[in-house]
Amino acid sequence: MIFNDKCYELLKKIPKGKVTTYKAIAHQLHSKAYRAVGNAMNRNPYAPKIPCHRVINSSGKLGGYAHGLKKKIKMLKEEGVEIKNNKIDLEKYGYGF
Repeated sequence: MIFNDKCYELLKKIPKGKVTTYKAIAHQLHSKAYRAVGNAMNRNPYAPKIPCHRVINSSGKLGGYAHGLKKKIKMLKEEGVEIKNNKIDLEKYGYGF
C-alpha cells in the first residue's frame, strides 16, 4: 500500500465533529513526513467521502484545502466543529488514534 492510501485509511477513522493533525497522521504511519501527509490530503481523489477536511495544523489552524478554505470551514461547521479566529480547539475536537 502506498503512503497516500495509508493516509486515506486513517482518515476513514475520524468521526464527524472531530479533527486530527497532519502530524498525528504522520506519527501513526511511523513517519515525520508531515508535508507528505498534506500532499496526500491535497490529492485525495475520494473527498469528501474520505474526509481530508478533518485534518488541520498542530497549532489548531485550519491549514489548506484543495477545494478552498471556505468550503473546509463550511463542512467542519456543518459537522458541529466550532472555529474561532481560524482555529479549532484540539482539546475539544481533537481525535486521537
